[in-house]
Amino acid sequence: MAGQKHSALTRFQKGGHVWWETAISDIGPGRIVLRGHRVEDLIGNTSYAGIVGLLVANLSLSPIQARLLEAALVAGVDHGVRAPSIAAARMAATCGIPLNSAVATGINMLGNDHGGAGEQCMEMLYFIADAGSVNDAAARTVEDRLRAGANVPGFGHQLHKAGDPRRAPLLRLVEEAQATGEVTGLFMRAALAIEAALSVAKKRALTMNIDGASAMIYCELGFPALAGKGLFSLSRGVGIVAHALEEMQSGTLIKGPCPPGPDLERYVGPPPEPQ
Repeated sequence: MAGQKHSALTRFQKGGHVWWETAISDIGPGRIVLRGHRVEDLIGNTSYAGIVGLLVANLSLSPIQARLLEAALVAGVDHGVRAPSIAAARMAATCGIPLNSAVATGINMLGNDHGGAGEQCMEMLYFIADAGSVNDAAARTVEDRLRAGANVPGFGHQLHKAGDPRRAPLLRLVEEAQATGEVTGLFMRAALAIEAALSVAKKRALTMNIDGASAMIYCELGFPALAGKGLFSLSRGVGIVAHALEEMQSGTLIKGPCPPGPDLERYVGPPPEPQ
C-alpha cells in the first residue's frame, strides 16, 4: 500500500496525472477564474445569488432568475430558536468557542430530519414532473406516501397551521417569472397539484411550507436535488451566524438547551443498589 501511494505521488509530481480535477475554479498567481469567468469581471456585475447558481450548478442565471433564487435564500434565513440548528449554535456559543465553531455546530445539525425536507421535496417534484400527467402523478405520489405512513416533505407546518407566510410571496415570484418565460412553471404546477391532492386526502388545507416553496424554485432553476441541503445551509447559515453572534455578545456562559426549573428532567433508570 505504501509503495502504491508513493508511485501515485511520483506520477503526480511528474505531471502524468493531476490529483484533483475541477470545472469550478482555476486559481494561480494573479488569476482567479470561476467557471470560465474572471473574478474581476464578476465583482460588481453578478449578484450573490448569481454566483451561487454559477458555482453550485453551473447555471447562468438571468437577473430575474437570480432574483428568484435570492428570494428563496432570503425566505429561509431564520426560524427562531425553536429550530434545532439555531438552538445548537446559541448553546455552543455560550461555551466560549469561536464564532465559526458555533456556526459549524449549527450547520452540522442540518440533516434528513431538520433541513432535509427541501432536498426530499426536490426529488419528489422531479419524479412527478417526469411521470407524464402532473396531476395524476401528484395524486398517486400523495396516496402512496400516506398509505405507507410517510409524510409528504415540504407540505404542512407544525407551527404555521393556517399556512406558511413564506409560501405566497415565493409562489407569486414564480408566477411572474413564468409569465416572462424565465421558468417553465412545470414544478410550480407539480407543487400545486400536491397541495390539492394532499388537501383532499387530509380533508383540510395543507399547503407548501418553506421547504416545499424553495424546492419548487430550485427545481424551476435547474438545481439538482442533491444540492438541496447545501442550498438550505447557505440560507439558514445567515440566521445561525446572527444568533450565535448575539449569544456571544450577551456574555451568557454554558447555557443549556432547556430552561431551568423543578421539572427540567426526570430519571427513569434503575434505582441505586442498597448500601
